[in-house]
Amino acid sequence: MSAILAASLAGAAGFLALVGVAIFLIVLFLRHRRRASDSSESSSSGPAQPELQGARCMTLEELSSATRNFSNVNLIGHGMFGEVYKGLLQDGTIVAIKKRHSPPSHEFIHEVNYLSSIRHRNLVNLLGYCQEDGMQMLVYEYVPNGSVSTHLHGSSHAPGVKLEFKQRLSIAHGAAKGLSHLHSLTPPAIHMNFKTANVLVDEDFIPKVADAGIRGLLDRLGGAGPSSRTSNDPFLDPWMRESINFSVQSDVYSFGVFLVELLSGQRALSDQSIIRWVQNYQQSSDISAIADNRMASGYTSGSMREFLRLTSWCVNPTIEHRPSMSLVEAEINRIREQEMRLTTIMPESTPTVTLGSQLFRTSG
Repeated sequence: MSAILAASLAGAAGFLALVGVAIFLIVLFLRHRRRASDSSESSSSGPAQPELQGARCMTLEELSSATRNFSNVNLIGHGMFGEVYKGLLQDGTIVAIKKRHSPPSHEFIHEVNYLSSIRHRNLVNLLGYCQEDGMQMLVYEYVPNGSVSTHLHGSSHAPGVKLEFKQRLSIAHGAAKGLSHLHSLTPPAIHMNFKTANVLVDEDFIPKVADAGIRGLLDRLGGAGPSSRTSNDPFLDPWMRESINFSVQSDVYSFGVFLVELLSGQRALSDQSIIRWVQNYQQSSDISAIADNRMASGYTSGSMREFLRLTSWCVNPTIEHRPSMSLVEAEINRIREQEMRLTTIMPESTPTVTLGSQLFRTSG
């Protein structure tokens, strides 16, 4: 009996030891999970997540130094918000600084922090702001290759570039992705001032939509400025001439006018003559009547007609009959892939790969 009792006690002791080890391991596991959770929460709210911190507040001295005291040499344009300067920050970042005279406002800081939280590859990112000495300034990433408007219509400094139909489709697709991202937010962010001059391209001709939300910011601050849109603006939704409420469909109309300019190479006129032609393009069998002659015949008639059909859909006078930007984005991508497939295959069925720098050349 003593041997049996000893064996039983030894077994019980072993079992208790195993239970103790199991409890010890469970405690260690729970502590590890708690520490991992604490670390995750800390990193999500700490310096490792700059997108949650809002726009950087910059000083007037810092921005004055970046622009050589806002020298005219660094003045690169005028927009709805005010004068635009090219600047070089102390850390080597090249920026575009928009400046206007205005009294300080907490609403300005609130709006800027919201706009700076909207990030996308096809949007010009808002990096910071300044509100000092009776001035308000917005600091954006600098996009070095100018606007699509300049490349289409030229300027006093450059004749523009020759864009083939495939490149125009790529620009349209990138711009559509930028607008579609704005509209996908909750609540949707409406651009309110989309036009060809507000689509910039970088050194690889990747399009970036500029000035997103600036019209809304100025409206909420109580002044849209001298560059406010008028009824003669060809990019303005005709429905807006009877209503003061912008909608995502107003942006879709503006995007349709952008497509008109991108396709025709001409500036949209205030009398809407080009837009009316697009709306009734089915009556014409001559595609070349609207296509930019700088594209020569470098496109397929099928893709061109589908592009025209989409453009006509966007500028439909009835707001309810216009497509969503997500649908526009998908359709342009489909047409672009179709055009690439039909026009970039060599006779031996080997895909042609063209460098981005070779897609654009100065027209002559």
